[in-house]
Amino acid sequence: MSEMTCEQLVELVTDYLEDALTPQARRRFERHTALCPGCEVYLDQIRVTIAEVGRLTPERLAPAARDRLVEAFRGWAADERR
Repeated sequence: MSEMTCEQLVELVTDYLEDALTPQARRRFERHTALCPGCEVYLDQIRVTIAEVGRLTPERLAPAARDRLVEAFRGWAADERR
């Protein structure tokens, strides 16, 4: 079994956090983070980001920030449809 690269880990981080990886891919992912301090920090940063964003409510967002987020998601959705 080949070692996972940092780039592959970044591509799989969402699947890892959602427990959507195969057992083999999960082992490779966890082995990589155990050996790569940078990817371990990245994974921790993603976890913190998810936790912090999960605490946001619409009332806590400034109207300009909300508008920028809506536009970003509209652009993403349009790209996905293409």
